[in-house]
Amino acid sequence: MKTDENKVTSQIEAIIEEKREAFFNVSDQIWQKPEIRFEEEKSAAYSSDFMEQQGFQVERGVAGIPTAFVANFGNSGPVIAILGEYDALPGLSQKAGVTEYIPVETSGAGHGCGHNLLGVGAMAAAVAVKEYLEKNNLEGTIRYYGCPAEESGYAKTYMVKAGLFDDVAASFSWHPHYSNSLFHGPSLAVIHATFTFKGKSSHASASPELGRSALDAVELMNVGANYMREHMIDEARVHYAITNTGGKSPNVVQQEAEVSYFVRAPHAEQARALFKRLNKIAEGAALMTETKMTYRIEGACSNLVQNSVLDKLLHKNMQELQQDGFTEEEIELSKKYYATLNEDDKAFAAQLVGKKRSEELAERPLIHEITPYIEAPEYRKGAGSTDVGAVSWVTPTAQLTAATWTYGTPFHTWQVVSQGKTTYAKKGMLFAGKAIASTVIDVLRKPEVLEDAVKELYEREAGSENYQSLLPEEQELPSLIKN
Repeated sequence: MKTDENKVTSQIEAIIEEKREAFFNVSDQIWQKPEIRFEEEKSAAYSSDFMEQQGFQVERGVAGIPTAFVANFGNSGPVIAILGEYDALPGLSQKAGVTEYIPVETSGAGHGCGHNLLGVGAMAAAVAVKEYLEKNNLEGTIRYYGCPAEESGYAKTYMVKAGLFDDVAASFSWHPHYSNSLFHGPSLAVIHATFTFKGKSSHASASPELGRSALDAVELMNVGANYMREHMIDEARVHYAITNTGGKSPNVVQQEAEVSYFVRAPHAEQARALFKRLNKIAEGAALMTETKMTYRIEGACSNLVQNSVLDKLLHKNMQELQQDGFTEEEIELSKKYYATLNEDDKAFAAQLVGKKRSEELAERPLIHEITPYIEAPEYRKGAGSTDVGAVSWVTPTAQLTAATWTYGTPFHTWQVVSQGKTTYAKKGMLFAGKAIASTVIDVLRKPEVLEDAVKELYEREAGSENYQSLLPEEQELPSLIKN
């Protein structure tokens, strides 16, 4: 005899499987037209149009962001948010399904973090919940958030600032990976800013004394930032890219130059303090070179706040569902991708699973099993940053990872892009959608879960009253920022 939980899972699976080809089509459309932060016009259109066709009320251009939208179904009961993303990365253009580096477009963008899968897997969850609510006369409001610019720009921080999560009872999301696990470890708060220096051009040989080099200022700032690394906490990260060198001619003193910085730390206040120090270094570089410095904040996001109440429920549903099995053809293809990884990539992955398991996965590099639940240790260091962090501060939030690419594949690589349309990537995408949808139904059927999740949020000293955005009060909306 099936339990109520089994019945929920079975219904959710049936709904998603019935529409699998439609989900695959949208994912492929987004993969085919990769767009970077705040430029995701086609990706947002594919996604929002699809949700409208599925019976959702869609509001486009939310929070002043042209490529952000919210798709809503229902007007009663708790509001549950499901977060999707669809931005790509610059410079990662790659042909699909081939196990060698072949760019489709020189210097073009590519889905090197699998956001074509992420957005559609989240949409699959929202659609499944909607249809379950309709079939079972269950109260609840399901809301899909189309979120651009996760890689840089951090649209969710703006969406939180605009109040779009004020009535949300809980939020769920996921991320592509090579394992099926909870995504509940720490992340780093981040401030992304671009520093612009303006000087005076001159002939670098005939009249160098008349010039004031903006590029000199950029280089001096970078030197100062590198010295600062010795005097900051171990967990913090500071990294940069020179985005405008001021020209290509050595005999012209560079009049204008820019450098873009990421400042990361385990907590928002630490990132804010470190950024103030970096700004002083920039001011010093301008003083030394007699140039003028300005900066603009490109985006910012807070660290993730774990919610073990929702985590455990999400993990339970992952175990009940299990990931679909892989064919021998899929295993053989994954082995070819695994062979493209260098020894450092393989060694890094082996540290996470252990030597014995790593040797097994080298022979069958697609992970089927669910990683056991382990409470996220507070002391564990974070690595990357995600704007889901802003959402997790104001409402209980849980995330999972699903195996969508070959074991050991690093994020932000051509191998990720190439695997974005594979059959095994799409299996992982649908698995994520099923797990999230099943968990949302559990939450709606058991009000005490939401009560416990909110209680934990405040026990962790989070909640909307305790949240302080890393965005300055006067920060312009992303649509108005000059990129």
